[in-house]
Amino acid sequence: MADDPTEAEHSMEHANQASENPHAEFGLTDNIQRTLEQEKTSSDKMSKNKVDLQALPTRAYLDQTVVPILLQALSVLAKERPPNPIEYLAAFLLKNKSQFDERS
Repeated sequence: MADDPTEAEHSMEHANQASENPHAEFGLTDNIQRTLEQEKTSSDKMSKNKVDLQALPTRAYLDQTVVPILLQALSVLAKERPPNPIEYLAAFLLKNKSQFDERS
């Protein structure tokens, strides 16, 4: 059936793809390439986020980094009214910082 021009073209395309990417039929290289690109994009975003935070004006920097957890901490502090508010506040911040690390 090699006389069929459509099938011959398909065989040529498949041969070209195989020579460009020998693992293409398994999808391995494409998946790996896609994963690498996603990791690079995530890394770039994290780098840009850190750079962007450094470039922000003071108020915007504080609003994006510590104000959310401070507001929650102060709200709880006002309700609880512990005898040692500074230690309570410090403990609250350390205990709950993981909730806010992802946001900034």
